[in-house]
Amino acid sequence: MITPESVKKLNYLILFIFSFPMVASAQHIIPEVITQEAKIALSHYPELTDVAIEFKFKKNIKKSTMQAQPSFWSVFKSKKKRSYKILISERIKIADSVYYTKDIPSEIMIGWLGHELGHVMDYQQRSGLNLIAFGFKYITSKNYIREAERRADSYAVNHGMETYILATKEFILKKAGLTQKYVDRIKNFYLSPEEIMVLVEERDAALNE
Repeated sequence: MITPESVKKLNYLILFIFSFPMVASAQHIIPEVITQEAKIALSHYPELTDVAIEFKFKKNIKKSTMQAQPSFWSVFKSKKKRSYKILISERIKIADSVYYTKDIPSEIMIGWLGHELGHVMDYQQRSGLNLIAFGFKYITSKNYIREAERRADSYAVNHGMETYILATKEFILKKAGLTQKYVDRIKNFYLSPEEIMVLVEERDAALNE
């Protein structure tokens, strides 16, 4: 007899099986369940081809769905030798709704990963001491969080990911059943769709000069 509990256990088993990492390139380690989405996101960032990045599922990420961070000891290494982790919550909780990662539409997942890779691009421009200062400011200043998140969005858009970023924002703001308080927070910390389109126009104009 199939019960809700047995279905729940099966979902956990499937997630466990597909969470084993596979190597997509010499430098990138990706769980099989998001391999295709991660490859598409990475294809927009040729600068990260030789940068060590591990995409890793985690049961719970405090106050976040995904989180990009440098591996601890690599902060003290040269930029060429740094490694990074993109942590992904096994279950994505938005307001009162819970989504299993495997159920998130591919386009949305690509947008999320593209945003996190924007953080990695930002980190790659910083010295070790600057990264340490970045981490301190990020956890102590809401204004700095806003600057960092909008900068990551900008990197993604300037790398041609606007379609995915816009789809992700539409999902979060209109389709996920968020509270108005959460929607206002997202609007405050991240680029709006209108700001994204302005960036696209500026990017395309610069390319055509």
